[in-house]
Amino acid sequence: MEEVKLISKHPNLRTLIEGAIAAALQSTEAGIRRTSDLLQEFEAKYELSTEDFRRRFNNNEFQHTLDFDEWMGEAWMLESLLKDKDRIKEIEYHRG
Repeated sequence: MEEVKLISKHPNLRTLIEGAIAAALQSTEAGIRRTSDLLQEFEAKYELSTEDFRRRFNNNEFQHTLDFDEWMGEAWMLESLLKDKDRIKEIEYHRG
């Protein structure tokens, strides 16, 4: 676990930091929603779950197309955003 200590004469430093972290979480969650919506569009268009698509794509069962490359990119993006969300939510605040 990494610990960060901030020292400032600003009377509302904690409020500023908590607000920035809350904004990062909100932005990440909005990205998750947008990415999930795009994945659902691909799933409906190709009648295939993203999980099955990724497995088959990685097994070279599909040719590279713009749609398939974008679908794979969105799947990776969702994975990354979910990890970011977990990391943000793990942040704890302590009085020093």
